Amino acid sequence: MKALVISGGGSKGAFAGGVAQYLIEELKRDYQLFIGTSTGSLLVSHLALNEIDKIKSVYTNVSTESIFNVCPFVVNQKHGTQNIAINHLNVLFNFLRGSKTFGESENLKKLIENTLSKSDFNALKNSSRDIVITVSNLSLNQVEYKRLKDYSYDEFVEWVWVSCNYTPFMSLVKKNGCEYADGGLGNMVPIEEAINRGAKEVDAIILQTEVTQLNRMPSKNAFSLLTSMFGFMLDRIESQNIRIGKYVANHNDAVINFYYAPTVLTTNSLIFDKQKMTDWWQRGYQFAQHKNQEVSPLENQM
Repeated sequence: MKALVISGGGSKGAFAGGVAQYLIEELKRDYQLFIGTSTGSLLVSHLALNEIDKIKSVYTNVSTESIFNVCPFVVNQKHGTQNIAINHLNVLFNFLRGSKTFGESENLKKLIENTLSKSDFNALKNSSRDIVITVSNLSLNQVEYKRLKDYSYDEFVEWVWVSCNYTPFMSLVKKNGCEYADGGLGNMVPIEEAINRGAKEVDAIILQTEVTQLNRMPSKNAFSLLTSMFGFMLDRIESQNIRIGKYVANHNDAVINFYYAPTVLTTNSLIFDKQKMTDWWQRGYQFAQHKNQEVSPLENQM
């Protein structure tokens, strides 16, 4: 069984979309299992339906307003770079209304509902393909995997939304007496889960570089410090997930094909810039094309 695994990474998901487009349309990869975390969970349903143009349109036209109904930060352009700072009024308003998070992402839930229709959902439920997304159960201190075929349309849409909620900057969701948040807080790259579900060949799209290429600039304010800290922790989680995935693959005769981002795309994946994300999608496609052109001659010699 072939599986496509897409890591978390916020706006960097546009790069993953470009890679997946090449794998599906040009290499004709026939995946039976699609597993995504956070931004990956937004992609996998549409990729399984082969509705690539539809999800590409979403990723290349999205804005911060498409995600947040209460945005906790402001972005300032200075000397050609983007600097983020706390939106004090929005954060204060959110706390006064009883929220536990700096911002709220109800708009993202609406975007998911508008993008994944009930007919799309039913087509996937009746197909032979499995779609699984990752969420973090903060109350029980565990990672959970939600399979599309186990839920109704409304339930699955909410789980996709939960998987993308990068707390404390986005909404915290309470379901079944438990608090849930972004799947990346527990498992950024669910390779192990794909293999445990029977995958023998896994294409894993990783939205960070294979070798550390980032030297973070000094924090300018409390908000940038917080995002840097979370970025550091998620990078460590991702590295651990990859090591575990490789170990499990070696013990289950499974093959993993890695597609790492070749360069650092952004240091803040909560910023959704239409122009940059359009470029990242194209770069992802070209990267996958280049990578497979390099591999093919070697395969022909074997």
